[in-house]
Amino acid sequence: MRILLVEDDSLIGTAVKQALQDSGYPVDWMTNGQQAISAVKVQAYGAILLDLGLPGKNGFEVLRELRLSSIPAPVIIITARDAVEDRIKGLDLGADDFLVKPFSVSELQARIRAVVRRSNGVSNPVLESSDMSLDPSTCQITREGKVYTLTGREFALMHTLMLHPGKVFSRNELEEHIYGWNEEVASNAIEFLIHSLRKKLGKDAIKNIRGLGWLVNK
Repeated sequence: MRILLVEDDSLIGTAVKQALQDSGYPVDWMTNGQQAISAVKVQAYGAILLDLGLPGKNGFEVLRELRLSSIPAPVIIITARDAVEDRIKGLDLGADDFLVKPFSVSELQARIRAVVRRSNGVSNPVLESSDMSLDPSTCQITREGKVYTLTGREFALMHTLMLHPGKVFSRNELEEHIYGWNEEVASNAIEFLIHSLRKKLGKDAIKNIRGLGWLVNK
């Protein structure tokens, strides 16, 4: 799941981006509102983290434009402003959650998981397929009674597949969910990840539809 971070503070932006990448989330980081608007026009995101105090277009203006453009990605406002009026305005403009700085990265990650579940119509925090369950809070997957800990990339791929069991994802779609814009992606990167996961979970854990892509069973 790809995340758009819109934050003009270099220290906060660097720390948040690194922490999310370490947890397996690809992150595109923009430092002003216009960059954010341009980004969502060419890339779909699983979640957007939006600061309010941005240069040029402020966060409220960006949020209004996102919702007027029918951008469906859930938005978490991250800001130093803690006034109730700001929270109300943000939520009324279409934000899905509100987090006041300073915050712990673990809380941010939990809030991301929660808004993504809601946006995908999933109530259970543990994702389920026919014979597997994935706990995003621990990056652990259970199959046939055995628990496996996934690497960041492995988690990103399985999270994408298990949010939509039964849906076939092409190579390009998986790359967009797993890698950020500035990352170099080898031509066989997805195949390598799937091979690694099949060795860990079993060769039939991920199905291949020849010429189309990969899926996990419902």
